[in-house]
Amino acid sequence: MTPEHILTALILIPLLGTFAIAWAPASSARQIALALGWAMVAVTVILGLNFNPADGAMQFVEKISWITAPFPVEYHVGVDGLSYCLVVLTAIVTLMSIYASGAIAEHRPRLYYSMLMLLTTAIVGVFISLDLLQFFVLWELELVPMYFLIAIWGGPRRDYAAMKFLIYTFAGGIFMLASLLYLYFSVSQAGPDFQTFDMVKLAQIAPQLTAQVQGLGCLGFLLAFLIKLPSFPFHTWLPDAHVEAPTPISMILAGLLLKMGTYGLVRICMGFFPDVIITYGVFLLGLGAFNVVWAAIACLVQDDMKRIIAYSSVSHMGFVLMGMACLSSAGLSGAIFQMVSHGFISALLFFLVGCVYERCHTRKLSEIGGGLAAQMPIIFYFWMLAALANIGLPGLAGFVAEATVFYGSYTSPLAAIAANADVVHGWIIFAATGVILSAGYMLWLLKRLFYGPEMPKWVGHLTDARPQEVFVGAVLSICVIVLGIYPMMMTNTYQQIADRMAKDVTARQVSMTTNQIVQ
Repeated sequence: MTPEHILTALILIPLLGTFAIAWAPASSARQIALALGWAMVAVTVILGLNFNPADGAMQFVEKISWITAPFPVEYHVGVDGLSYCLVVLTAIVTLMSIYASGAIAEHRPRLYYSMLMLLTTAIVGVFISLDLLQFFVLWELELVPMYFLIAIWGGPRRDYAAMKFLIYTFAGGIFMLASLLYLYFSVSQAGPDFQTFDMVKLAQIAPQLTAQVQGLGCLGFLLAFLIKLPSFPFHTWLPDAHVEAPTPISMILAGLLLKMGTYGLVRICMGFFPDVIITYGVFLLGLGAFNVVWAAIACLVQDDMKRIIAYSSVSHMGFVLMGMACLSSAGLSGAIFQMVSHGFISALLFFLVGCVYERCHTRKLSEIGGGLAAQMPIIFYFWMLAALANIGLPGLAGFVAEATVFYGSYTSPLAAIAANADVVHGWIIFAATGVILSAGYMLWLLKRLFYGPEMPKWVGHLTDARPQEVFVGAVLSICVIVLGIYPMMMTNTYQQIADRMAKDVTARQVSMTTNQIVQ
């Protein structure tokens, strides 16, 4: 395999696998899916061995003319440090979700694994697309397999949850399409050479548009990404989807799908419309801080384990919004790190919820009653590690991300403006209370699940982790530990992108402030 075609291979492996599984015997569907998962990991390793972290430009670029009329659409892919990290996350979480799908996929296995491969195709495609219309098509393609994966293999209220997910995210797609077309026609007015959906070119052209055009162009993208994040007040689809989705799909939903929204915020909203982020940076910083605290409070009143982890995801995605909005290199670096670290931590947590549910047949803490540690010591150890990582214990991946976001927010150029300083610092202090609350609800969850006397109904009836479950838990745990102990392994990959984007935005902020003073 030549490096110049490696990104096409990343898309074709799950895409062709979709059809291969659909036509294969049902008994071999799982084996084919596992082979495809390992193939994606192998290709990702090859990608990493050939990736140059010192080069901040797009690498492994492939560009082929696709459609010429009425719009110039191209098959255009490439990766930089940001998208490369998310591709690695996608390959690992997808493989682990396939391993976790054993019992779930016994019902209609060919359809299940083919939908899982189609979902992976869309997710990887979003992260490596460099054509904006291609990005949109793959963004919308994700809705189809995710809808069926929830609606067919989900819980008792799966139809409601799947439809709610579809409506919310489809509405976001409509807003995105409107902004996409508005941006295209606004840019193309400059001449035929500017009629393009090339995201690299648009990142150079769009920031030169007027503030009004940038504002209208950014609005639809911002709404679509906030819905996918999800952010208040568009977050209500996530707890329902998580509760009803089967365990492997919850792993992908929290570990990968939410990252599509955060990726779009950085790549498109910050890359194309820096003036909008500068103007409304304090508002977005406050929205992120509000998500951190409000969702953490919501976790304290839940009885369903999945709802606790779902609201926890909303809370931790607030840190990404804060890191992006603060406009500093450290804050943006922390936001990117949080995308990846939360992807591994949330996937591990949802997998462990599934392990407990498979044995107890309930996710209600009040029905479980505690005391499970005696019969599930290995699962308990994994739970302890995942919970501490979610809290942000030093030495684990969650701490690195949150600490960097707080540092970046405190040193934000937004705070350099006297009128904003107190507001920015106030939001930072407010968000810090979310860290305390996260310790509260995670330790409370562990106490009600594993500590205390054993309930008589569980004594002698529960089993510990099986070898396959140990493998999945160990792989995700190792990722959490390695990133916590040696974060530079990942930060060195994308730091140039974070530095450049923050420098460009700060320079524009200085220019905007100077123009206001002159006027």
